[in-house]
Formats: sequence, structure tokens, C-alpha cells
Amino acid sequence: MKPEQLAEALETAASQLGVKVRYETLAAAGPAGGGGLCKVKGDWFIIIDKKTATSERVSILGEALATMDTEHLFLPPKVREMLAQKRASARKALS
Repeated sequence: MKPEQLAEALETAASQLGVKVRYETLAAAGPAGGGGLCKVKGDWFIIIDKKTATSERVSILGEALATMDTEHLFLPPKVREMLAQKRASARKALS
């Protein structure tokens, strides 16, 4: 899958989970990254800097969605594989 297709599939999955994806101008994205998952007044958001490259958008979306239960969603195999890898990496980092 092309990065644009991955981003679109991840955005669709986020929407199905009730997570809003917003692209904003972030003042100082810097080394901390170009966005991430947050909860505002009970609603989940993935906020991503507008200037972030598509491949980085895919990474940010994937990391955020890897923290959620996506088993009940239809996801293309490539997306499901990416989320599984991100979950495994997160578990490895915690141990």
C-alpha cells in the first residue's frame, strides 16, 4: 500500500472508533514529533501537524490506533500488520 492509502485507511479506522483526526498548524513540533493522541473534554483526538510528511502521518496514526481495540474493525491486512508491529514494539519498550 502507498503511504496515502495507509493514511486514509487509518483515518477511516479512527473515525469508526469515534476518534477525530485533525490537521493543525503546530507551533513547535520539533523533536517531540508532529502530533499524537489526546483526550479533550471526554473526546479522543489525533492531532497532526499540517506540515508532517505522509509517512510520518501514517506513523502517528498507527501509534495512536495501536493503543486501541481495533479487532472488531475491518482493516486491510497491511494496516492490521502495522498495528500489530506497533503494539509489539510498545510492549517490548515497557519490558
